Amino acid sequence: MPAAPGHRIEITQGTDPVRVVVNGQILAESRRPLLLSETGYPTRYYLPPEDVRTDLLTPSATHTVCPFKGTASYWSLPGGPEDVAWAYPEPHTEVARIKDHLCFYEVEQG
Repeated sequence: MPAAPGHRIEITQGTDPVRVVVNGQILAESRRPLLLSETGYPTRYYLPPEDVRTDLLTPSATHTVCPFKGTASYWSLPGGPEDVAWAYPEPHTEVARIKDHLCFYEVEQG
């Protein structure tokens, strides 16, 4: 779906290291995040699945729909926060680069 007037999504390749730590546990480390900037939202870091400890996450029943990106699937950390990460397994064509990359609410830079 094309962006609405005034709405913009831009995806750029990041090179600075990022890390995701939840409850003292490292869930992800990457030097190749995709940075997604979207009108009205903070920049989000979408990390390649190879850089995420997916073995520590379990699929959640949660799914949300974004009219600009598609349907997101979520993962939880057993014994920790629910819906700690999400990804778009079938994103819209305009944002196809984020396919299967995982995004977390809290990402440390540097």
